[in-house]
Amino acid sequence: MEDFFSPVMLSRLQFAVTTLFHILWPLLSVGLSLFMVITEAAWLKTGNELYYRHTRFWAKLFLLSFGLGVASGLPLEFEFGTNWARFSRFSGGFFGNILGFEGAMAFMLEAAFFGVSMFAWNRVSRRVHLFATAMVAAGASLSAFWIMDANAWMQTPAGVAVQSGQIVVTDYAKAIFNPAWFYSFSHMWVACVETSLFFVAGISAWYLRKDRHREFFLKSFKTSVAAAVIVAPLQVYLGDLSARGVAIYQPAKTAAMEAHWQTNPPGQGAGWIVVAWPDEPNQKNVWELRIPYLLSLLIYHTPTAQVQGLRDIPPQDRPPVLIPFYSFRLMTAIGLYLAALVLWALWKWRRGQLRAESLWTGRGFWLAWVWAAPLGFIASDLGWATREVGRQPWVVQGLLRTSDGVSTLSRSPTAATLALYTGIYLLLLVLFVVFTRRILQKGPDLTSPLPARQPEAQEGTPA
Repeated sequence: MEDFFSPVMLSRLQFAVTTLFHILWPLLSVGLSLFMVITEAAWLKTGNELYYRHTRFWAKLFLLSFGLGVASGLPLEFEFGTNWARFSRFSGGFFGNILGFEGAMAFMLEAAFFGVSMFAWNRVSRRVHLFATAMVAAGASLSAFWIMDANAWMQTPAGVAVQSGQIVVTDYAKAIFNPAWFYSFSHMWVACVETSLFFVAGISAWYLRKDRHREFFLKSFKTSVAAAVIVAPLQVYLGDLSARGVAIYQPAKTAAMEAHWQTNPPGQGAGWIVVAWPDEPNQKNVWELRIPYLLSLLIYHTPTAQVQGLRDIPPQDRPPVLIPFYSFRLMTAIGLYLAALVLWALWKWRRGQLRAESLWTGRGFWLAWVWAAPLGFIASDLGWATREVGRQPWVVQGLLRTSDGVSTLSRSPTAATLALYTGIYLLLLVLFVVFTRRILQKGPDLTSPLPARQPEAQEGTPA
């Protein structure tokens, strides 16, 4: 087992800390920007002033998440040089290009229109402003694509060759559209949307429980639920698609996620383990609760399919088991819980209980939605832990081991920077909570004048 205080482990922990904190804010940036496009477009189409007020209110939280996302993302870029220089040298021929694409194509697009969307309501026409908001959302989603594509390539490298100890791209299309790109990006992008929808719905439920701005937040709650009707079950499907892709291209990760030690014999299906306590040194589970045949059925849609066990994988190529096993199950449980909440909301909506005059019935319902607000963030971090810990001991699957990708570092400065980054990111999280609380306490602005129509509308250009 790797020395926990070795430079390799400390560098891994540092990158894990920065990633798990940083990911919280792009989740909102992607999802809230899309929510703002919907509400602003609805305002232009219907003329309903509440949609404009919603755009302005949720833009405050988007502005906060965007700023913290930029601040928390910068150290990640530097860590590729400070802690992972050998990985950067090895894979920079492709990986570096993809990160460059993300900065030049996606972040610059988002940043270019960010100021217009946030601060130019009275300086451009309404349609130009909607276009700017849409470009911010497009930039955020494009950024998610390039980042997830780079990570997907690390999981299933394709279109490259190793020459003189470095990656050389032989086919850019195969490298970009590697085997994992679709299920990696789609699962993560929908996670951003779902997280934001339940964040908006949870905050709306918090206001409704306090009987504040009832009409305003009932609209945002219903809008979120209506979108989640599609998004929540879609995410369950994409999660299943992703798990089956991992089983095909990364069987060791699947075996770790399922604490599956022994390859099942032909004709005898593999059982799915609900809970267990893995004993890695002895290559078994101390105890387990197993459902026969279900693992084969879930992965290959046939009850007797063979699933490779960890014992058939060389010990030096096996990932850790405990973290992927439980992080995967907790993530799945949260996803199913959120889907169940949507069904509950639909049932109440159909019974006419999501009306302003009926909100005092079913107080437990609103509390359940309030507590759901942070669950998307937790599930995304759990999914990321499953994805990255389950890939070990590889930093580029099958091509470069994690221990070979780290910089030449000593223990003391690595431990010091780990402690420093942990403190900084905890501070950023506290700031996010404090400023979010202030925004929520103040509530939406329902009295300021609407943006004036611009003169260009009188010159033949719609405003």
